[in-house]
Amino acid sequence: MEEREVMSFLDEQGNKVDFEPVAEIYLDEQKYLILAPIDGDDEDAYVFRVDMEDEKEVLNLVEDDAEFLKVKKEYSKLLYNEE
Repeated sequence: MEEREVMSFLDEQGNKVDFEPVAEIYLDEQKYLILAPIDGDDEDAYVFRVDMEDEKEVLNLVEDDAEFLKVKKEYSKLLYNEE
């Protein structure tokens, strides 16, 4: 059985939430991660931009609609092998 990668974060109330990476996307040399909550509905997924701060990777939730749609479009291309 393959062991899955788990990434843990704290929500606004300080509760631990576990996520599983779904995809790693690169757009214009910017890295994005699509993460899905392990205990959540299979339909839920979040897009995070991976930024470098003090030489460390920091995940920032993508809240800009245009940026989100670009990542979603690239993910669809990967998912369906579209050109």
